[in-house]
Amino acid sequence: MDTLHMLFNAVTVIFIAATMFAAGLGATIAALRGIFTNAPLLLLALLANMVVVPLLGWGIGALFSLPSAAFIALVLVASSPGGPFGAKLAMVQNGDVVTGAATQVLLATVGSLTFAPTVNGILTAAKVGQGVSLDVVALVRTVALLQLVPFAMGLLLRRYATPTARSWHPTAAAVSNVTFLIVLAGMLIGNWSDVVALLGSLTLLAGFLLAAAAFAVGTLLATGPPVRRTTMGGVAAVRNAGPALAAIGIAFGDQPAVLGALAAVLLSGLAAALPIATVLSHRRSAPAATDNTR
Repeated sequence: MDTLHMLFNAVTVIFIAATMFAAGLGATIAALRGIFTNAPLLLLALLANMVVVPLLGWGIGALFSLPSAAFIALVLVASSPGGPFGAKLAMVQNGDVVTGAATQVLLATVGSLTFAPTVNGILTAAKVGQGVSLDVVALVRTVALLQLVPFAMGLLLRRYATPTARSWHPTAAAVSNVTFLIVLAGMLIGNWSDVVALLGSLTLLAGFLLAAAAFAVGTLLATGPPVRRTTMGGVAAVRNAGPALAAIGIAFGDQPAVLGALAAVLLSGLAAALPIATVLSHRRSAPAATDNTR
């Protein structure tokens, strides 16, 4: 079991690195400059992910009167933006991958600083759980190593060795796709008992609704064309599991009930976000196919 767990972690790291590397290979300095100088886009993304989505998690948990473990898990997920699946959803929906990847890294970095205070504020106000204290430096370092560095490497390769970047991009995208499927399968197989145990409860529904509502909020609180707006919706819909898992280990003693609820919330969230991205992809592919037949 330990070997399988280590293998799954290794594949997850490869997935994150390959996804961000592929996003960097498809980016340009000029495009990034346009994103990071777009103050309305960045401010709205911060508002959606740092304020609105955590409040949605609190509201959904309170509305469904979730038990403490499930409520804590939902708040942890809602308060942790910048999940690496955000860039993948941008690819799945044929969206604005550069904007999605860039804002995802930004949100993950800022979220490393805001996660603990946000969770503490909500749990204290709701009178649930206890104080959360995390190693911010370790969280920022993890984001830098797994997300920022591969993205920067791909970006630099695109800038100084464009032909090589273009030839490597299909391979990097293929590795991202294959490892993405393995990670999904691993999450389902590794947590199936936790998810099954929560069937009939409202935890799965709460995670599903949180992701769907976050997708809508991220889309609405964005600027630019529809492709960019729905990309921001996908970034908001999938959250960063790293800080949530760290918080469970440090503040909640790896309680099985909280871990099981966290797995259920994350998986039900993907079950909401992936179909939306797939539908968007089909809609965007259809006009292209029609044009090619003319």
